Amino acid sequence: MALRLGDTAPDFTQDSTEGSIRFHEWIGQNWAVLFSHPKDFTPVCTTELGYMAKIKPEFDKRGVKIIGLSVDPVDKHAGWASDIKETQGFAPNYPMIGDTDFNVSKLYGMLPAAVSGDPAKRTAADNQTVRNVFVIGPDKKVKLILVYPMTTGRNFDEVLRVIDSLQLTAKHKVATPVNWKNGDDVIIAGSVDNEKAKELFGEWKEPKPYIRIVPQPTKS
Repeated sequence: MALRLGDTAPDFTQDSTEGSIRFHEWIGQNWAVLFSHPKDFTPVCTTELGYMAKIKPEFDKRGVKIIGLSVDPVDKHAGWASDIKETQGFAPNYPMIGDTDFNVSKLYGMLPAAVSGDPAKRTAADNQTVRNVFVIGPDKKVKLILVYPMTTGRNFDEVLRVIDSLQLTAKHKVATPVNWKNGDDVIIAGSVDNEKAKELFGEWKEPKPYIRIVPQPTKS
């Protein structure tokens, strides 16, 4: 079955550039981003891995751990990391999983269960569906799934924006409107009746009874 929002992120134990990783244990009480790649030494992914390394401090500030994945073996990741550093200015500063048995790709619905064989004989086109971003909460539940084509680089600034929203709305009874950015006004959640809303937020703007707008609460 396809992985859906709210599902428990499948646990796994897999080799990585930082040793064997048991996923749920590695996440601990943090948030996590798992982002996948169809093959080492692919051009779009090279730019993505470098940019993710560059902005890793932004994820660190939010208590979010980053982990990458490629269907190629871990020993190839080191050579790719050198190319990433040379061309992008930043080498991966987070673990990269080697998914040579397709275990994680299958668990997360990125490759069919029937896939098998030597990963070295598969092309990036064979693995083109391994281009996902999963955001996972401390409760190990899947909070966001993004799927990108091979020809379109991922927008990790958008991932940060969504994480800001996820973390805010996990602590406060609000939702974030279109194009929301940290610090913008928010919407009182529909599950909160007016009596409770007055207790929590005081006054609000109400262009329609179902749209109740308030300043963003602090995350803490």
